[in-house]
Amino acid sequence: MASSDVKDIEQGLDRRHEDSEKLAFDDNLKEEPPQLEVDPFGAEDTAEVKYKTLDWWQCGILMIAETVSVGVLSLPATLASIGLIPAIILIVGLGIVTTYSGYVIGQFRQRYPFVHSMADAGFILMGPIGRGIIEVGQLLFFLFACGSHLLTFTVMMNTLTDHGTCSIVFGVVGLILSLAFSLPRTMKNVSWLAVTSFLSIFTAVVITMIGVGVERPGYGEMHLTRKVNFMTGFTAVTNIVFAYCGHPAFFGFIAEMKNPKDFPKSLCMLQGFEIILYTVASAVIYRYAGDNVASPALGSAGPVVRKVAYGVAIPTIVIAGVVLGHVAIKNVYVRLLRGSELIHKRSMRSIGVWIGLAVVFWVIAWVIAEAIPVFSNLLGLVSALFVSWFTFGLPGVFWLYISWGEYFSSPKQIFLTFCNVCLFIFGVMICGLGLWVSGVAIHNDSSHGSFTCANNA
Repeated sequence: MASSDVKDIEQGLDRRHEDSEKLAFDDNLKEEPPQLEVDPFGAEDTAEVKYKTLDWWQCGILMIAETVSVGVLSLPATLASIGLIPAIILIVGLGIVTTYSGYVIGQFRQRYPFVHSMADAGFILMGPIGRGIIEVGQLLFFLFACGSHLLTFTVMMNTLTDHGTCSIVFGVVGLILSLAFSLPRTMKNVSWLAVTSFLSIFTAVVITMIGVGVERPGYGEMHLTRKVNFMTGFTAVTNIVFAYCGHPAFFGFIAEMKNPKDFPKSLCMLQGFEIILYTVASAVIYRYAGDNVASPALGSAGPVVRKVAYGVAIPTIVIAGVVLGHVAIKNVYVRLLRGSELIHKRSMRSIGVWIGLAVVFWVIAWVIAEAIPVFSNLLGLVSALFVSWFTFGLPGVFWLYISWGEYFSSPKQIFLTFCNVCLFIFGVMICGLGLWVSGVAIHNDSSHGSFTCANNA
């Protein structure tokens, strides 16, 4: 063989060796991507604790339990403040809009399947700064929302016991119950509690409708429309917005589904139930309770029916807050243990981290509940600060991000671009104006009941 042929063979072997080294290096990169781009739960075939276990209907039940409880209790009072027709238009219209924004969240998760929370999505949009801002925002949202559930628990206990003891004591009882039910680490375990919550809120609302229909405490006082000032009208809008505030938890629910592509089924289950229940329940209760309808609405029935309704509503008042709290705790838990084997272990260390996070979370939520003791003001503040972005503003940004460069590629894309820009603008308006309205309402409130034993029923 000629020396030139031997040299060619050697050079070819050298190139092949270099190529194989490059491929091996590339494979190593694929095996060790940045931590964010790792599925938070990974392969679970042999894991001690498995998270990706939800069927689509279990996810839907969780979403209903998370969203429906507190929100529906404020809607009849909203009808009383702005009139039947404007309120029904807002309930149905915002229900349709939030269905679309939830669908966009599902689209974004399909594009980036490693996303576990709004904070992960914030990293994709704006890097570490976006992640940090949204991570703080979503945690504060869950804290305030869970605080509203603890506040509702104290109202319920004062109603059932005729203010049997100090309201702060009732708040501590709610804190302990919420903490205890938050201890399971997987959504599937919590989903069985959510079934009870689902049945509880539906039954309680039906009892309230029947009770006010029989007793008719304010029959004949209904107004189809009302002339109101800007602050009253916009407070009503923020209360309705809060009723559709489940979106911050959607990424977490999708991450624990067996098949994330089934999320639209879960979303339709949630939104269909919400829109129908909100419309029918608020209209019926307002029709018979009149302009003095209570907020929460279960207080509008007579003493006996009110106690029965609150008694039936105990599971949803507790469990709906537990679902929200579980999502919040899971977000922090995954943030701390993402990519490690500890997340799937039943060791003292992993369980201790979970319990520690749960204790801190619920104690802070209790402090918030005691500090802002007016139900409607708390809902308005939460809606303005957080729901405006997580339900409207950010989903609009998500769509614009994943559709970059295709905004005007077809008539359909032009229409969707317009809709999502409007979605973002609407979120900005809800945030800015809602903060002003809520701040004025809290400032003008004469109760001054922070950390008090007084009866708040």
